[in-house]
Amino acid sequence: MLAISRHQSILELLQAQGTVQVSELSERLSVTPKTVREDLEKLEEKGLLKRIHGGAVCPSDQSDPMLPLQIPNVKHSKEKEAIALHALRYIQQDDVIALDAGSTTLEIAKKLPNMSLTVMTNDLLIIRELMMKEQIRLVVPGGYRHRNVLIGNEALEWLTRLNVQKLFLSATGVHDKFGLSVFTGELLDLKKAYLAGAKEIYGVVDHSKFDRAALQTFASLEDLDILITDDGLDDETLRRYEGGSVKIERATTQSV
Repeated sequence: MLAISRHQSILELLQAQGTVQVSELSERLSVTPKTVREDLEKLEEKGLLKRIHGGAVCPSDQSDPMLPLQIPNVKHSKEKEAIALHALRYIQQDDVIALDAGSTTLEIAKKLPNMSLTVMTNDLLIIRELMMKEQIRLVVPGGYRHRNVLIGNEALEWLTRLNVQKLFLSATGVHDKFGLSVFTGELLDLKKAYLAGAKEIYGVVDHSKFDRAALQTFASLEDLDILITDDGLDDETLRRYEGGSVKIERATTQSV
């Protein structure tokens, strides 16, 4: 079994049980206890679990699960609404934009006015939201359904050839070392395809995603033109991330 598959299995079992044992994982995954301990060490480095003697538990400060169990994620709805309103400042009439799959980009779709605009997306919930806005030209690359997203190799190849002016990109985690990350490999390929063709890239993530890393990195912070978050991000964390090359803007929740 590949390491990424083991890591996913470990996290799924941890979320189901609340704790995992090295001996249990060794038997279940058919690997040595040494390999399991190395896996746990790597997952702890990303903040996905906390190692204890003989096993691991969920981090005590992790109020949001990293696994994509809830679609859409309704937590931090006020913050996501504020981020969406802030993102609208960068969308102009006749733009060609792409909305990545996610709860914050879904909020952008809800806030978009019915105006002359081309929107590309693979998110079924965003598609449903935009169908009633007749002035918006909706472009759907297609593919097969995976949860609430359409994916497939042909769609990915097609995406890389399109001229997208502005991409609004979601992420499960934002980390100064691991960049922008996602849990599932299917979404990894889709996000990279969007990134390959976009001229301007806007990350849209609420403050709870900072200093967190999911299993697979799909972009570095340097890939973004602007990272839009909410005013729940504290000043110290803001300064630390702005010490790199990413420009961060905090949307105010008071206006929501």
